[in-house]
Amino acid sequence: MSATTDDRTTRGTAGPMGGVWIVVADEAWPAALEVARASGGTVTAAVVGPQPLADAVAAAGVPVVWVEPARDTPAEAYAVNLAAQVAAASPDLLVSTGGPAARTLLGAAAAAAGASLVPGVLAVTDGPRWTVRRAVLGGEAIETLTAPAPLALILAADEAADRPAATGVAPGTVAKADTAAAEMVVAGTQPAPPASGIVDARTVVSFGRGVHAKADVALVERLAQALGAEVGCSMPVADDLGWLDRSRYVGRSGQHISPRLYLAVGISGAPQHLEGVRGAKVLAAINNDPKARIFRRADYGAVGDLYEVVPALIAALQQ
Repeated sequence: MSATTDDRTTRGTAGPMGGVWIVVADEAWPAALEVARASGGTVTAAVVGPQPLADAVAAAGVPVVWVEPARDTPAEAYAVNLAAQVAAASPDLLVSTGGPAARTLLGAAAAAAGASLVPGVLAVTDGPRWTVRRAVLGGEAIETLTAPAPLALILAADEAADRPAATGVAPGTVAKADTAAAEMVVAGTQPAPPASGIVDARTVVSFGRGVHAKADVALVERLAQALGAEVGCSMPVADDLGWLDRSRYVGRSGQHISPRLYLAVGISGAPQHLEGVRGAKVLAAINNDPKARIFRRADYGAVGDLYEVVPALIAALQQ
């Protein structure tokens, strides 16, 4: 059952004091809701997007504070004003997925609420002093930390993979917030984004968090050179680590490419990433996890340590 404007949409302000809030700006919200509910608090959602998105969240049994963006206005433009409404509820915990808009909204809400920000989160339990598990070292290790409320969490990319929302629950209400977009003034000439070359490349070698250190990017670059390929990456490599320019990020909110060969090195295969390579003629993957999602889509796969497989592949190509 979903909400409609006629029967359950009201106009108001932020929801109940305290509790847990999820910040929603894209379709990956079920992952944030799952983590938020596991924390044990009462969950409220701040949603910036079209009404079907707000209705879907409400149908999962969550009261929603909804902002409907004006035409041609990005969700990020509402960050400051929405943050003030969320902060007024004195939240103990804020959760969002890693999408660009959701992270911007969460960051603004965290600043307004005085919450500490933690990225790469896998799970959280036991408020008001929260125990958080998060991925570190490019996903190769799990760190457990504790922190007092208020806390703001950005889920790890793999945790934001598509998940079904809860069913069989009483739907929540949708309160339409009186929130205006921040005034945006653009002056001068906007520079063109840097051309990465991956959009038109016949062959692309992309890498993810399986690459342990920035210095190791050179190994991937040598493989790309041997193949005559361009180098791409997953979202965390560009956004979180800053190892490559965002023009080389392949995924739902990044580049959408259609190379003849796409070779994924150390990429788990989250749906957000694979959406960017739907048009690839051949998809090959190197990953040390035989159950990695990437192998479900790959035409060819090598299960092994990329630090062993890639040098061997380079040597074979050079011969």
